[in-house]
Amino acid sequence: MTAPPPAATAGDRPVGTRARRGLLTTALLAPAGLTVAGLVLVPLLLVVRDSFAAPDRYGGIQGGFTLANYRSLFDPVYLKVFGYSLGMAGLNMAVCLLLGYVVSYYLVSRPPQRQLLLLLLIIVPFWTDFLVRTFAWINLLSPGGPVNSLTDALGLTDGATGWIPSQGASFIGLVYAFLPTAIFPVYASLRGVDPSLGEAARDLGCGWWRVHTKVLLPIARPGMLAAALLTFIPTLGVFVIPVLLGGGKNQLVGNLIVTLYTEFRNQPMGAAASVVLLVLMLVSLTVFGTAARRLRRKTA
Repeated sequence: MTAPPPAATAGDRPVGTRARRGLLTTALLAPAGLTVAGLVLVPLLLVVRDSFAAPDRYGGIQGGFTLANYRSLFDPVYLKVFGYSLGMAGLNMAVCLLLGYVVSYYLVSRPPQRQLLLLLLIIVPFWTDFLVRTFAWINLLSPGGPVNSLTDALGLTDGATGWIPSQGASFIGLVYAFLPTAIFPVYASLRGVDPSLGEAARDLGCGWWRVHTKVLLPIARPGMLAAALLTFIPTLGVFVIPVLLGGGKNQLVGNLIVTLYTEFRNQPMGAAASVVLLVLMLVSLTVFGTAARRLRRKTA
């Protein structure tokens, strides 16, 4: 009685079969690849090319190669915008992380059915268009509006008080826009934590602060890192909120790019500012990615 032949491995398959599978994979990926190339890579390369071009008398693209656009961005006026944007993005990230952790901790401490309801209440407002929600904040913070009525009732203000436009109103809009993106990653990290873990820590002598800093925060660290990434980087390019709620007095990089393209009619310099914004985002992404890898090594 002869032994059965060994099972065929991937390397033993006919060359024609592997070639057909490769062609099928390429055909399936081709639409997505062409879409990414046409809508992302080609426009990106055009912006990079325009950032080194010289402007014509009407602010269009004249051609050539020059570094003058990037040198112009080192003017203190533009450096102030980049510095303000980084500071505002960092502050928004910190506040969103703090509030996101508090809200997530409250959510995971509720019964499962209540958690679903609370998550739905967080999500529902964001079914409305972003611009509509921003205009809603204008009504809330306007003189004589609900917030003004509340501060009058508490004795903090007396009569109609203009909260808009202001830097504070712009910051409130940023926190409101990005807070859900901070809540969900932290909630996902804390969701699998056994509630008895905190109780055990308290039984062993840990106070409220040590329970959070020594037990829960290390568990929530991956979610906190993801939340920081999802709040810091998008804040740099926000345009609508500083215009509508801040009156355009304190511009972010996104506002600067629009101003260079539309009001100053300097397309090459606007392209250079766009490339600098992209570099800042890539650097931030690299920093967060490095932190994530180090965290993964520690927990491995």
